[in-house]
Amino acid sequence: MSDERPDEGPPTDRESPVGQPVVRGDETVTGQDAEQAKAFDPNDPESVAEAAETVGQFADNTAGGDDNVFMLRGAAACAALVRGEGSYKNAAERAGGDVTVAFIRKWARVHDLPQSIRRYVAMGHIAPTAAKHIARVGGEERFDLAWAVLDGDLTVREVRSVASSVNGGTPVEDALRDHGVAPGELSLSLPADTYRELRRTAALEGKDPDEVVAEALDEKLS
Repeated sequence: MSDERPDEGPPTDRESPVGQPVVRGDETVTGQDAEQAKAFDPNDPESVAEAAETVGQFADNTAGGDDNVFMLRGAAACAALVRGEGSYKNAAERAGGDVTVAFIRKWARVHDLPQSIRRYVAMGHIAPTAAKHIARVGGEERFDLAWAVLDGDLTVREVRSVASSVNGGTPVEDALRDHGVAPGELSLSLPADTYRELRRTAALEGKDPDEVVAEALDEKLS
């Protein structure tokens, strides 16, 4: 099942089954064979038990260290464990050790991010620690914050600050501008022929190149 439905607008939460390695199992994204990506089934007691063990290892930083894919695996285990146990509290108790409700909640939210954002996490373009704060923001604003990480080079601390501001009622555009990011700005490198035609079309239609590109993208993506 795809997480993206252009005809209905992009979903802002996960749509694929909880615990399934939709991104982690995509070799073109992670470089690993799909069979290596572990799935967690919240309806299977044995799988839930494995998820609990994985969460414990993840909390102890023994499930892959700084490897983004392994961190997504830990997030998947957190989400499956919550579904399997019925609550964050029960999930934390099942995982045992020093696992806290806050820890499981944060990483389960990362697992519930839409696929487009999770793919950038898996590819290493968005740090998992930044993804935790992106997941705190709801609706389409989470896309604005995620893309700001890519195009505005926001640090994890800045992502946390923006997320807090947005959750405090500040419009995401204003919160991003406070950190030097202009939402919607993107530098593109075009083939010479395309650039030449863009400039020619803009001149003939009396428009800025930005407007021509925006119209073309609206038609392409709608």
